[in-house]
Amino acid sequence: MGNAFFVVWRESLEAFLIAGILYAWLQANDDTGKGKRALFLGLAAGAGLAMLLGWALLTVQDELTGEALEIFQTATLFVAAGLITQMVLWMRRHGRQMKARLHAELSAAAERSGLIGVAVVAALAVAREGAETVIFLYGMSQEGNLGNLLIGALAGFAGAGATAWLAAKSLARLNIGLLLRLSSILLLILASALLVAAVDRLIGAGWLPPLLDPVWDTSQLIDDTTKAGKLIADFSGYRARPALSGLLAWATYWGVVLLAWRRTAHG
Repeated sequence: MGNAFFVVWRESLEAFLIAGILYAWLQANDDTGKGKRALFLGLAAGAGLAMLLGWALLTVQDELTGEALEIFQTATLFVAAGLITQMVLWMRRHGRQMKARLHAELSAAAERSGLIGVAVVAALAVAREGAETVIFLYGMSQEGNLGNLLIGALAGFAGAGATAWLAAKSLARLNIGLLLRLSSILLLILASALLVAAVDRLIGAGWLPPLLDPVWDTSQLIDDTTKAGKLIADFSGYRARPALSGLLAWATYWGVVLLAWRRTAHG
């Protein structure tokens, strides 16, 4: 539930900020009010596209059985881990220019296609965030309880709305940039946990050799089969009895991410 809350909070907050940036541009550049109506239609369409993706994922899963279902669910974990990592690194490189870029896209779309262009820009911006959220949640649903996942997701959405409202009301006191930077690090930790879960599935299915299993046993310290231990394992990728293949995948992930993180600092 905690992971779902955090992911939905982060993605919804980005969507709220994008909507706020677009709304502020229309407030200054559209006196008729038609642009704002197009914006709201676009936001609704973007949310609809994201829900359509969720429906498509569930439909595909219902059609699959046995090994094909296992492959699909494992692939989803890899895709979710990859998307989270790509999103964090992209935001680190381009986040500061996001406002100017959105304004430029909205200006060009309004000039080229009128209100339809405004709606399309809004729909694509929100659909991107929504689609990422759907894939992240679907990946997490392979490892957790659906009821808790739904509660966490709804709470995360409400939390994002509250954070965005606070940001709008007290920008000087709420450092939204710091919040996004801290949440980026937590998202990378979560992505590494999804990667470890996907590798565990590959080992469990016999598609990847464990090489050495276990490398160590820290179950006396933190047992990942207990409720508290599982919570830590789900969020961080911790394993009390890790296989060498999983450790190598985890170490490779962090090696690549740290290298990319340093490079994006100069982007």
